[in-house]
Amino acid sequence: MSKLKDQGKVREAQCILDGMDVQTAFIPYLTAGDPDMETTAEALRLLDACGADVIELGVPFSDPYADGPVIQASAARALSGGATPEAVLSMLREVTPELSCPVVLLSYFGPILRRGAANFTAAAKHAGVQGLIVPDLPYVDTCTFRSEAIKSNLELVLLTTPATPGERMKLITEASGGFVYIVSVNGVTGPRPKVNARVEHLLQEVKQVTDKAVCVGFGISTPDHVKQIAEWGADGVIIGSAMVKQLGEAASPKQGLKRLEEYARSMKGALL
Repeated sequence: MSKLKDQGKVREAQCILDGMDVQTAFIPYLTAGDPDMETTAEALRLLDACGADVIELGVPFSDPYADGPVIQASAARALSGGATPEAVLSMLREVTPELSCPVVLLSYFGPILRRGAANFTAAAKHAGVQGLIVPDLPYVDTCTFRSEAIKSNLELVLLTTPATPGERMKLITEASGGFVYIVSVNGVTGPRPKVNARVEHLLQEVKQVTDKAVCVGFGISTPDHVKQIAEWGADGVIIGSAMVKQLGEAASPKQGLKRLEEYARSMKGALL
């Protein structure tokens, strides 16, 4: 796995993975609070036991514009159950000490602004979070918010897409902490029949300008997708909507955890 630059805890976790000969990290995503916070806590423990190398946890938001119907519905269920940012962080404070893998928190910018960037990043760090992803962070605000994240010893993971101009992509990779997140498609999250063939070129393009780990997300839902992206040289594969569906759309939390375990093990197995 590519070495990350000397920035914070996410980097340290990645270096531990290097020592364990992890070629491509398995990074599952869940929405916090779907179907409830207790089940989310159990799901985090389960994914850790299934071999997750990093877990991405989403703070539910009322207008998740970058997400497709599966994660939108998941966020709506979580919000209706009272999954506030404070409740998410409270749960994480209890669970993260039990996990062997780092947690990266995904939050839209609105909840961060309401709490205040300095307060939010400090609270996230106190909850055991090691990195942040803010999909709607305005480009002009990146430097300021990154400074707040660094003050709290958090990595700010930045995203680049197939539509990102080359010069901006270079700036994004330079500023990104923890890893660089390649969005594999133009559009929202959600399963696709196959991986966009342009991802291979995007990976090569990004790796030419950075030695940081480069991870790919959006539209990944099958073991074949995972294998393909790993063969193209990705340092990590992020599985979102398909993972959320296993847990959030089950008939009961118990069934959801069973489905999640089976699915997670199949995706992890594709990387072994």
